[in-house]
Amino acid sequence: MAALAGRRCLVRLCLCRTPGLGYGRHYRAALCTELKRPLGIEEVAPRPVQPHEVRVGVHFCGVNFADILVCRGQYQERPPLPFTPGLEFSGIVLETGTDVSTVKEGDRVIGMSGLNGMAEEFIADQKMVWKVPEKVSLQEAAALPVSYGTAILALEHRAHTQPGDTVLVTAAAGATGLAVIDVATNVLQAKVIAAAGSDEKCKLAMKRGAQYSVNYSQGSLKDAVKKLVGSAGVNVAIDMVGGDVFLEALRSLAWEGRIVVLGFAGGNIASMPSNLLLLKNISAMGLYWGRYQQENFMVFSKSMSSALQYCQQGRIKPHVGATFKLEENLCYSPKMIKRSKFRRKNKQD
Repeated sequence: MAALAGRRCLVRLCLCRTPGLGYGRHYRAALCTELKRPLGIEEVAPRPVQPHEVRVGVHFCGVNFADILVCRGQYQERPPLPFTPGLEFSGIVLETGTDVSTVKEGDRVIGMSGLNGMAEEFIADQKMVWKVPEKVSLQEAAALPVSYGTAILALEHRAHTQPGDTVLVTAAAGATGLAVIDVATNVLQAKVIAAAGSDEKCKLAMKRGAQYSVNYSQGSLKDAVKKLVGSAGVNVAIDMVGGDVFLEALRSLAWEGRIVVLGFAGGNIASMPSNLLLLKNISAMGLYWGRYQQENFMVFSKSMSSALQYCQQGRIKPHVGATFKLEENLCYSPKMIKRSKFRRKNKQD
């Protein structure tokens, strides 16, 4: 699930706030000055936009598990202190640089910030913002980039999921897990087995469109999947847990099945028995969605455009689990940590 923050608000979680008036006034930003401590809210002086940049009045910022990790010093990328968390946002364009041609003042947009999204304003390169269609709310839009961008690339670009395929997704009640269920079921017309660590999470996954669910805290994931689909196995597995759950998902694959690794929320990285790849002609691959920004921006941008298009068409609907005000210190609050475990993808469970 996602969460949102700011005037904006956060499932995922979103932060929410009231947008500012543009360059010339100070704006508020959440600031991490010490790891594993609550964020502070400080007034920040704006800077001028460069010719290729866009100033956005942020309305919503997605709160991801990565935001919590980076504020605890446990993420793979460790920015120097102090820093402002926040990977994704939605809002209104306040100002554009002289060379900007993709958006104009007043446009509704979503964007990727790397960091710094939990603020009332954000300056982005024009290529890192996308127009939000009329039928999509800013709150929904803020929940799209990370989770749905990842889900779309995992299912379409990496696993080449086909209509009628059976998809097994672990950490299914997390933000990305729910996005995988949404895209697989409602866009790709696949059947989904949602695997999660509690009955509550399984119920949420079923409510969001999964055809079957498995609580892997109660026994063997492989045996449970076999009872559902027989010995043939599943065509695609999307794993965010790692460890033994990854290995059981791998062993649940059908002939020429594909497994995509998105993360290790369980804390353990499994050693893969390569003979399993040989025996069933299985493909095992990873997906680091954010890396496509540097390595293949066209693929990265297409995942964002597809998410917005699917949402406009009503084929997907992001699950926003809660909204918070900017000043609620969510990246290190017990409430946020508890919620992140419920939805984590990056979040995932």
